[in-house]
Amino acid sequence: MAPTVLLHLPVLLALLMSPAAPQTISPAVEDLIRKNADFGAQLYRAVASRTDDNIFLSPFAVSAGMLALLGGTSGPTQNQLIQGLGLTGLEPQTLPDVFQNLRNAVLQTTPPLNLLQGFAVFPDQSFQVPASFQDLLQMKYGGKAQSLPYTNPAEALDIISRWVQEQSNDQIKDVLTSLEDQTKLLVVSAASYKIRFNPPFNSSLTQSERFYVDKYHVIMVPMMFRADKYFLAYDRGVKAGVLKLPMADGAAMLVVLPDEDVDVTAVEEEVTAAKIRAWIAQLRKTKLEVQLPVFLLEQTYSLKNMLQRLEITQVFQDDADLSNMGGASGTKLTEVYHMAAVSMDESSGDGSSEGGVTTFSSPPPRLTFNRPFIFIIYQQSTNSLLFMGRVTNPTEK
Repeated sequence: MAPTVLLHLPVLLALLMSPAAPQTISPAVEDLIRKNADFGAQLYRAVASRTDDNIFLSPFAVSAGMLALLGGTSGPTQNQLIQGLGLTGLEPQTLPDVFQNLRNAVLQTTPPLNLLQGFAVFPDQSFQVPASFQDLLQMKYGGKAQSLPYTNPAEALDIISRWVQEQSNDQIKDVLTSLEDQTKLLVVSAASYKIRFNPPFNSSLTQSERFYVDKYHVIMVPMMFRADKYFLAYDRGVKAGVLKLPMADGAAMLVVLPDEDVDVTAVEEEVTAAKIRAWIAQLRKTKLEVQLPVFLLEQTYSLKNMLQRLEITQVFQDDADLSNMGGASGTKLTEVYHMAAVSMDESSGDGSSEGGVTTFSSPPPRLTFNRPFIFIIYQQSTNSLLFMGRVTNPTEK
């Protein structure tokens, strides 16, 4: 039987920790951060509803690609995209500048994020892509437009695969293996992240422990350990504990562990951007022993069906208006692909800190992530949502 995890911990007196000082950002950028988080949480729920396996995706990278696509549309197609992406109230003309400011705030930090990300719009060679659209993608969104020979699928796939591997510094290896017939236009985004906790876990204390994939499936996994003062919250509404693990690059991970009698999918159905913000606000400092499994995830998604569930449909239909990116009448978006990978560095850095050996006069409660959990990675200085994921089986990608 799984060991009892002490989630119902008394909230101890402490102030909310903010190791990364908030940046001064404009109200327009703050609004876009919130709207992107809303879209990201909706997209995560759409993906989660279709699989019981591990999940890992970057709402930040997907949003960048979709916002850039928005600049290539016009008329009802553009209006529906604005609504589906949750951008109602924002002027399409100002979005490129606002996103550029957001992108700079997220990526131009000291120290820099351990984040590699990018997107590309891949139209068919029949497109006459205007220089203005290419400049928009590159200068404002940090992406690119590259025409592909879809009449030669093998060559097109090779170009996409090499681009993804370049964007992720070869961290993403499982790329596309086939394309739909009649492919004319793709939006592809890729993101990879290396987790470096601060303070770090001590790899010498990692040991094999049980992980309960479900009631009938128990596996042994490398389980990291650290005793320290952590920021913790408990959500009685969804019956889940929320632990904050700061990163060395200024990001932080929220790790959400449902109670033993609660399925992780029940919690996922309640995850919204507002819920995530509430969890962060409720965090309080407490002495704690933490056990977290080592995991490495790599996922590839075809997002067309998920986006259509979010009422983004017209851009995939024959009446799509892609005139601002050189699409002829009848041209439509074929698919939106997203690839994401995360790896974990459990070492104690340069050896100057003895990660995981903090001692207390009496043993503190222990929180063991020994069953499926959700994790959320966000940048603390801007509260920008970077990644969302689920670990159902830490031994699988």
